[in-house]
Amino acid sequence: MDVRHLRHFAAVARTLHFGRAAEQLRMTQPPLSQSILALERELGAALFIRTKRHVALTAFGKQWLAEIRPLLEGLDALPEKAAQLREGRAGHLVLSFVSTADYHVLPSLVRQFASRFPDVDLKLREATSDVQIPALMERSAHAGILIRPATGFPAELAYHRLIEEPLIVAVPQQWLDGQRLGAAEGCLRPSTILELPIILFPKDVAPAFHDLVTRYFTVRGGSARIVQEAIQMQTIISLVSAGLGIALVPASLRKLAREGVCYVALEDAPTLETGLAWRLDDDTPTLQHLTDLVRGIADRPLGGPSV
Repeated sequence: MDVRHLRHFAAVARTLHFGRAAEQLRMTQPPLSQSILALERELGAALFIRTKRHVALTAFGKQWLAEIRPLLEGLDALPEKAAQLREGRAGHLVLSFVSTADYHVLPSLVRQFASRFPDVDLKLREATSDVQIPALMERSAHAGILIRPATGFPAELAYHRLIEEPLIVAVPQQWLDGQRLGAAEGCLRPSTILELPIILFPKDVAPAFHDLVTRYFTVRGGSARIVQEAIQMQTIISLVSAGLGIALVPASLRKLAREGVCYVALEDAPTLETGLAWRLDDDTPTLQHLTDLVRGIADRPLGGPSV
């Protein structure tokens, strides 16, 4: 069906006058009349009741007009929609993130992006770092907030640091109350925790974080005594609350208040780096806005709370 016929019909239906409709369409009346006749033949029904002095819509014409108005409005909006998509003011963006990011960089980054690009459909997916990198390589995600791996990234990926923060110790409250741990001036010494049971991410799902914690014990002549593993930071803190062990967690986890858990600074603590990764060859406009936003955010001091 020729869209021009539909536009011609809409103009006549709006004016109920072939001459005025032709003027608005910047055409002569005979071709307009032929266009309407062709549309009526295609539809198999009359659209107008015509007399020498009067033009009116038929009952069918009124119903047909209600059907095509939204279609024509949608067609008229397509150029602007194309501009929005081309310029990244609309469209979608898939952003994955590790659970630790939920307590520092993620809320701030999402808030800033959403305020600047409210018409972009931002889809958030929680995933561990080991899942995120293959997802980026396979293009099932545009970008990922993840823990920087010690081995680096594939050559196809770009990376920008968002935050570097020290690890602190999540301790069962009962252990502090029972004097099982001595936290001098609110800080634990390495020797205090070397023999304590540890709750940690599995190595296969968070190798960078796992290695960072276990190396802290190894270089001090100890060995991490891992008694439980969990893939969600909230679960780890719950297990600490149950008194199953301690956990070394990012300093931003202080925001995760949980009954029965205290957060204590650690002497000579290792630092954890979290950043944004994306494919170098991904030219998605919405991704470009995200990376521009990230690059425009000034680095915060070590252990800063957010981007």
